[in-house]
Amino acid sequence: MSQCEPLSPVSQSPGLPLSPEGAPAFAEPWQAQAFALTVHLNERGLFSWSEWAENLSREVHRPERAEDGSDYFDAWVAALSHLLAEKGVADAETVLALQHSWQRAAEATPHGQPIELANDPLR
Repeated sequence: MSQCEPLSPVSQSPGLPLSPEGAPAFAEPWQAQAFALTVHLNERGLFSWSEWAENLSREVHRPERAEDGSDYFDAWVAALSHLLAEKGVADAETVLALQHSWQRAAEATPHGQPIELANDPLR
């Protein structure tokens, strides 16, 4: 995102890790992808900023979450998964099955190779 582009309200989510310049910071590529997907779905009108903030806040403040915020993007994905189910885009069971499939694919992929869903040995 260039300095001239307006920020999406989603990019201003409370607790979002930021770089020293104030841009969203991601420790892993999947975090950036989850962020981008959320921004895209918000901009396309699937859910409003207030719906997103409410769902993310609920997930971030669950008692089982890490106090240091190290699982922030796990909460992010959980909030997005909940909204997808709530909006009828994908039911919770389908989202969970896909998450497990990606995990198996990651575990089956040789180091240094791209992770592809086709690498899931159960697919």
